[in-house]
Amino acid sequence: MSANFDLMQHPAEPHVPETAFGKWFLRTNTWTLHVLERALDDLQRLMPGETRSFPVVADVGCGFGRSLGKLHARFAPQRLIAMDIDPEMLQASAGEMARLDIAAEFICCSSSNIQLEDNSVDLLFCHQTFHHLIDQPRAIEEFFRVLKPGGVLLFAESTRRYIHSWIIRLLFRHPMDVQKTAPEYLAMVRAAGFVVPDSAVSYPFLWWSREDLGMLESVLRIKPPSVREETLINLVARKPA
Repeated sequence: MSANFDLMQHPAEPHVPETAFGKWFLRTNTWTLHVLERALDDLQRLMPGETRSFPVVADVGCGFGRSLGKLHARFAPQRLIAMDIDPEMLQASAGEMARLDIAAEFICCSSSNIQLEDNSVDLLFCHQTFHHLIDQPRAIEEFFRVLKPGGVLLFAESTRRYIHSWIIRLLFRHPMDVQKTAPEYLAMVRAAGFVVPDSAVSYPFLWWSREDLGMLESVLRIKPPSVREETLINLVARKPA
């Protein structure tokens, strides 16, 4: 299968580069199975009715492409688009698609300046990307712009509580002043014009999103508090038809 490339970056687009550890982690089985796969399973569970195919699927912030084959298998797109601001990651994603023999397009752009036409995407996947973005309000407006009427946004994100934790500060790099709580992310998506019913939102408290990496519960059998500041939010939003 062939891959189409557009590696023209927007020269004035600010972003916070990933650390060497972060780039390594995105290639691990821990990321693929415990972060990515679990998010996709949860998001599909939140989708109303039977999961169906989507003609045009775009992954904004695709990283090293571990998500692309999974999106292709789950949603059977006729057109699969991968976007990231890092050319190195896009090249690696192209290699992943070649290995899987899946046709895809690759666009180097920021999530706040998406190089796609208005109303051109049926399903937009944004997984663990938004907390990297400096201009979050512009990005959510771009998501709304490129989705077709009735289009679906799958949004899986780490919250301020997690990004501000000591272990994440130590190992990764993010724009810290723009991080949001789970209610703030939900309010932001709704304020952009998306419809997000309460039934389409979940707040996983997975072991990797805890400062102790789940050791208190798994080793000492201490249950996490039922009332807490959430570390993750998954939601399925729809652009009104």
